[in-house]
Amino acid sequence: MNLLIKQAKVVDPNSPHNGKRVDILIENGQLKSIRKNISSNSKTISGKNLHVSPGWFDMHVNFRDPGDEHKEDLNSGCRAAAFGGFTGVACMPGTNPPLHTKADIEYIISKAKGNVVDVHPIGALSKGLQGKEMTEMYDMSLSGAVAFSDEKNPISSAGVLSRALLYVNMFNGLVISHSQDESIALEGQMNEGDTSTSLGLNGMPALAEEIMITRDVYLAEYTNSRLHFATISTGNSVEIIRNAKRKGIKVTAEVAAHQIGIDDSELVTFDSNFKVNPPLRTKEDIAALKKGLSDGTIDAICSDHNPEDVETKNREFDIASFGVIGLETAYAVANTHSGLT
Repeated sequence: MNLLIKQAKVVDPNSPHNGKRVDILIENGQLKSIRKNISSNSKTISGKNLHVSPGWFDMHVNFRDPGDEHKEDLNSGCRAAAFGGFTGVACMPGTNPPLHTKADIEYIISKAKGNVVDVHPIGALSKGLQGKEMTEMYDMSLSGAVAFSDEKNPISSAGVLSRALLYVNMFNGLVISHSQDESIALEGQMNEGDTSTSLGLNGMPALAEEIMITRDVYLAEYTNSRLHFATISTGNSVEIIRNAKRKGIKVTAEVAAHQIGIDDSELVTFDSNFKVNPPLRTKEDIAALKKGLSDGTIDAICSDHNPEDVETKNREFDIASFGVIGLETAYAVANTHSGLT
């Protein structure tokens, strides 16, 4: 493939061309030259406001392979990632069955070989994602698991999470926590607030997230282990994590692109495409999340790509499934709404 990209702005802090508009020549599928002006007979891409950067990495995607390939398999997921600008993804273990053994990790790595997108599996923290008995995380790490999580299933037992943090510390592993107290969230369908009250829908209080993040910060401090908070969504969560980082506790955090672009008022139409977990929060929460991104409290923006089939999504709101696809739109949403450049 021969291609000439004209007057594209380079977005790469590690490049001497960062922030500059340049011509980029690709020959036989490889980068040949970057200069202010290049003449070539190659196919040319030109236009206003073109940007170019190295491929991105999405650290939170859900591919439904194995078990629910009718929703998405590894190949279709990788295509979506590539169209969205991602050259690497970390896939969560919430498959059917979950990725909770060495063989499961090896299956993902083997099946993903040859894709244009690199797939890095995340192993389950507990067997069957039940939050009771720890998996053989070390064995999975040797097979290629990059982290461990029970995905959208919160670890309700502080003892289990504490032991898992101590265990992974022996090989510098990483635990990813979806922090939500299910006894408080209960059967919540959206953020608890004025909108949920006006719509007559059960709400998920912000408190359900914040209590668990507070608990998990203490556990990370106690075990001196690395802990990553997945898809945080409230302003108080940002402040808790900010304070933990100031104390030197080994915590990091991410936010989903849709959490900084859409607030809970969008649910007034009962559109189940906006039904996600954690739920869309308030405008005030979004402002705090953006501030957390700008000051480094939040370390990454992810897609939280979570494909569902039409039959489980296109239903009455209270019985529709949670989740939204995001790989192909994450950059556009984040670029439009994050306030970052």
